Amino acid sequence: MGDSPASADPDRSTVRLPSRRPSPLAAVLRRAAIAAALLVLATLIVYLGRDGYKDAARPGQPLNFLGAAYYSAVTLSTTGYGDIVPVSSLARLVNTVIITPIRVIFLIVLIGTTLEVLTERTRTSFRIARWRSKMAGHTVVVGYGTKGRSALKTLREAGIPTSSLVVVDCVPQVIAESNRAGLAGVTGDATRRSVLTDAQVETADRMIIAVSRDDTAVLIALTARQLSPSLTIIAAVRESENEPLVRQSGADHVVLSSDAAGRLLGLSTIDPRASLVMNELLDRSRGLDLTERLATPAELGRPASEACTDAIALLRAGRVMSLHDPGARAIQDGDRLVLLSGAPLAPH
Repeated sequence: MGDSPASADPDRSTVRLPSRRPSPLAAVLRRAAIAAALLVLATLIVYLGRDGYKDAARPGQPLNFLGAAYYSAVTLSTTGYGDIVPVSSLARLVNTVIITPIRVIFLIVLIGTTLEVLTERTRTSFRIARWRSKMAGHTVVVGYGTKGRSALKTLREAGIPTSSLVVVDCVPQVIAESNRAGLAGVTGDATRRSVLTDAQVETADRMIIAVSRDDTAVLIALTARQLSPSLTIIAAVRESENEPLVRQSGADHVVLSSDAAGRLLGLSTIDPRASLVMNELLDRSRGLDLTERLATPAELGRPASEACTDAIALLRAGRVMSLHDPGARAIQDGDRLVLLSGAPLAPH
């Protein structure tokens, strides 16, 4: 999906949320450090109470540091061999209330891999269940190729939080990449209802279809529209002849990616300076941007060019009108003004 090949098993989908996981080597080193610290702690405790222990190898002599380390090692890892035993009441109390809990923690560290897997599965299931219960009004982006990543970048630059963005792609490695970017992802074929259901399409506000094949975009739009009649669907297609088909499939807005690139190339050839302005508009981070707002009551009935000097176009019933268009001579209720970035915005 996007710029990626098809999945080997399109019938299955997997929800993956962004998380920070240590490398296997880091996990092993961390467990080893914890185990060593527990062993040192137990050794110090035993050595401080060395007068309360009896060493069969050194009768009548107090327990030395090596004996304390040996006793701690065999006690934490096993039940001991009986050659060194606590004989005083204080030593037995210390073994009961301190050494035994340390032994339990030590054993947990040793079998930490198995416990971590079980804990991680439980934690992941809980996080996914909580994520599903909270996801509403979000944006689903199908395809994490060049177009999908650019769309997500624009959305984040516009102030849309990362937590309200969901990526769908059929390649697990691509979803892993989106997780590293802090995005929730669903692995699977977006033409299937189960995959879009996992992405919570029913409660989403918008869907962006940024796949590499137009026929795939048609199927995804059809499936998404069946799941959510109120969903706003924006789809990118390569060929202009496929635009009507994608609209009939349920897309509200269609972007002709190949035509747009071709026109920008032509504009760069004819007028390079104008193409620079277009590039600025396409990159929100550079400061030059287009915005839109609803016409205010005070502007109704006035020419768009006079009502707002920063306006460059008028939107009426899905139609883009130039300020020189006869219809733009009188702003109507429901019209929207397209402005350059930096113009004051009225409340929506």
